[in-house]
Amino acid sequence: MIEASLVTLIMGFAVLAVGGRRQTLMIALLLVTPTLGGKWANHFSPGIVSSVVYLFAATIFFAFVVAQLVQFVLRAPHVNTNVLSAGLSGYLLLGLIWVPAYLLVARLNPGAFNLPAGGIMDGFNAFYFSFTTLCTVGYGDFTPASKGARMLAILEAITGLFYVAVLISRLVAVYSTDPPTRSASDDSPT
Repeated sequence: MIEASLVTLIMGFAVLAVGGRRQTLMIALLLVTPTLGGKWANHFSPGIVSSVVYLFAATIFFAFVVAQLVQFVLRAPHVNTNVLSAGLSGYLLLGLIWVPAYLLVARLNPGAFNLPAGGIMDGFNAFYFSFTTLCTVGYGDFTPASKGARMLAILEAITGLFYVAVLISRLVAVYSTDPPTRSASDDSPT
């Protein structure tokens, strides 16, 4: 119940974050509706909606939100707190893109991951594995075993590295081209 509530809250804030334009808001709402509907339907009545449906929809929704945030950062003429917040939010949501993808692979192939002591790939384990892979920490307690799981892990690690490299280079480039602002202390005699 806690996990479903937190995911709902994150998705709601994500819709608000990218919903500045009417068209983007409508697309975000169209993508989040089957995700949340399937998540909650499956929570209260397991089996009523296939988990594949809402896991695939969640992956698409988070990818859309990250794409919108990255687009905002890359098009920003100046670096300000909104741009920095969008960059950070994009990185954190990037980790959430892979959570339903890992769950989907685990549902389709139960042997896709090697987990310690007979564990199962549930929501928290997928979250943990996603963020350790995104940050390229790789503790080794969870390992991808199938080709599909390994490919997802490789893609996530590369995406995380490129996201940080491209984002930081873009922010530095925009910041370095901004003319310095004059403060009141610049006008005072010394």
